[in-house]
Amino acid sequence: MESFLPFFPLNLVAYPTENLNLHIFEPRYRQLINECIDQNLTFGIPSFINNKLPGYGTEMKIMSLAKRYDDGRMDIKTKGLRIFKIVTVQNPVPHKLYSGGKIQFIEDQDSPEGVISELLLQLDRLYQLLQTKVDFDSTQYPFSYQVAHKVGLSQEEEYQLLTMNSETERQRFLLHHLNKVIPIMSEMDRTKARIQMNGHFKNLDPLNF
Repeated sequence: MESFLPFFPLNLVAYPTENLNLHIFEPRYRQLINECIDQNLTFGIPSFINNKLPGYGTEMKIMSLAKRYDDGRMDIKTKGLRIFKIVTVQNPVPHKLYSGGKIQFIEDQDSPEGVISELLLQLDRLYQLLQTKVDFDSTQYPFSYQVAHKVGLSQEEEYQLLTMNSETERQRFLLHHLNKVIPIMSEMDRTKARIQMNGHFKNLDPLNF
């Protein structure tokens, strides 16, 4: 079933469940956001990658208007709802400043319980190597969207994950990525340690031949 959404294209990938803060300053998007606030409508963020719309995006709901400036600019807090695929584009929408189009919402083909255990282990290893703490809830579905921006994916890889309509497939995609990057990061960490030891006195155990 097709629906219509006004478009706010951005050079990023937004995911369902994601909280995204936006500063609105262009006249066309100020018009779009004002209409969404006044009429309690949602809008779409189609990913704009390599100067084109590849076709997928995320429906966004305005959660709150954080600030309205005297010149009409706004700060808003939004939340991702559903993934959509673009069917047609109107740029601009008749009698509007902004673009929009017909879309089809994409539903997941599966809803697995829990997270692949190896993925959780690799996430722990990654954040230990980075010496940082990332909060996520492994009981919340879909899990993949919680960490997709936090594992070092390229923008193209983030978009590839957006197009997947299977949580199992997305988790396997993330695991495959981590299985590639963690050994490289581990070796870099060891190299860093060796560099830092250079010039220091070393207490080495004797070797038995």
